[in-house]
Amino acid sequence: MNRSNMQDNEIIEKNKTYWNDHADLWFGTTALPEYGVRFPTEEDLHLFGDVRGKRMLEICCGSGHSLVYNAKRGAGELWGVDLSQKQLDNAAKLLSENNCTAKLLCARMEDELDVPKEYFDFVYSIYGIGWTTDLQGTFDKIASYLKKDGIFIFSWHHTLNYCVGWTCDERKDIFEDGKLFMTKSYYDETYFTMPVHDSEIVLSNRKISTYVNALAKAGFAIEQLVEECDRASQEAGEDADPKTRKAKMLPISFCIKARKL
Repeated sequence: MNRSNMQDNEIIEKNKTYWNDHADLWFGTTALPEYGVRFPTEEDLHLFGDVRGKRMLEICCGSGHSLVYNAKRGAGELWGVDLSQKQLDNAAKLLSENNCTAKLLCARMEDELDVPKEYFDFVYSIYGIGWTTDLQGTFDKIASYLKKDGIFIFSWHHTLNYCVGWTCDERKDIFEDGKLFMTKSYYDETYFTMPVHDSEIVLSNRKISTYVNALAKAGFAIEQLVEECDRASQEAGEDADPKTRKAKMLPISFCIKARKL
């Protein structure tokens, strides 16, 4: 094992420990019909369309809320993969409570999954794909699970969200003259550690072009790239919270729909 793989494994294990320890705190957070923070929903975008009878695989299925959402929309067969067994335990309980079924696998998305090849109509990931330590390898594997013309949909934090901050009055928690400032380079894709709750996670802030080029190399054609904020944020006034006001000026999240060629 070379040093790069050792580092990747350390990152994966660190993030896995975080999710096993804190899964309950994120129960139901950012799941379909939601795609992201202050972002249009599936009811607005209709990226999936009619899923009745479709075979669907979710990468980073978390607490199972997106699986339940698609089950209730008539999906024919559902599979869910997650790094965290605690997340899958929560998902299994939620699915049972809603009389829904799905095949759940505890596995790393970077690895070859024990799922059928060229089998699925949809592979999707809601705020999960950015955790991968091997973006190209993950996209290549996802392409292998999809039928020809199968659809891959994923959402994640927008790169600019981690690169731009705002000056605000600490007493009032509002923008100071609406000023934004760069906190790091947009081009910096090195891994960084972020404190969350009583722990920390490790992420890479990849450029949008990195996702686009990796999709193309994996044999996907992009059908839609969405960066807009939701209607509520667009219409929010000057008394809105800082994050909503920030969303009016730059993307907080993004979503891509791509088709396997």
